[in-house]
Amino acid sequence: MDCIPKWWSQKRPTFFNCGDRKDVIDTYFTLLTLHEQDTTNSNLAPERLFAMIDLDLQLQTIENYIFKDTEAIFRNLYEKSQVKEPNAAQHRIWITGLIHKEAYFLTPELQSVFDDYPNSPYYKYQENLASLTNIYSDMADTISSDKDLQLNTKRALERINHCSGLDCTELDLDKFQDSWKHQFQNTTDATQKHELIVALLTIKKAKDYWHLIKPSGDFSREDWVYREQLASEIGRFYSEQSSDVKSHIPFFFKTLYELVYLDKTPQL
Repeated sequence: MDCIPKWWSQKRPTFFNCGDRKDVIDTYFTLLTLHEQDTTNSNLAPERLFAMIDLDLQLQTIENYIFKDTEAIFRNLYEKSQVKEPNAAQHRIWITGLIHKEAYFLTPELQSVFDDYPNSPYYKYQENLASLTNIYSDMADTISSDKDLQLNTKRALERINHCSGLDCTELDLDKFQDSWKHQFQNTTDATQKHELIVALLTIKKAKDYWHLIKPSGDFSREDWVYREQLASEIGRFYSEQSSDVKSHIPFFFKTLYELVYLDKTPQL
């Protein structure tokens, strides 16, 4: 993967794309079951098998695991949108802190990647250079009409009720949308604005907006090819980030390195 830290040069992990999060969970436990059926003919080291799944609004139950469902994993793994460092090593199934991988293509830090990319990305139309601020505003405009959010309002707002100034208490998406937009448009505090953006990406799916990222007119291939190339550049950006709890993916790689390469695996 492009986002593996550059300092991790040896004994890199092997990744398998298994589909959606249910498929990933099923594959994880199937591999463990096959190993246990005939350990003498297995090359698997169970303590070095991990799964990473996307956060979603819907709940996914997990049988025969230390956490009963995906939300229980999320609550144990994150606090105020940051990874709980002491807890990370206790998990074998990690869950992202933002909804789906596309959210990590649109985090605030990536504006510099968009600005410096050789073939400048456009958003919606050829005359609009991609501005993450505009994308966040568009995402916020559809909060109250989002069917997934309507069906999972309580779970979604409980994830971000730590955010100051947001109306999460009444479970009213119209009021929440208004409070988010008001705070975002009026705050001059960079930390608070960043918190608002992370909150949005924690509950609002970014895939449709990522798909509106387009190349300039002189790009000869399909738009999705361009986005794949841009995603690789984004991965390289993450590979250079510090491994702190605010940066989920780099921190998970740091934890994985310590567990597998430095053999700091705790006993569960």
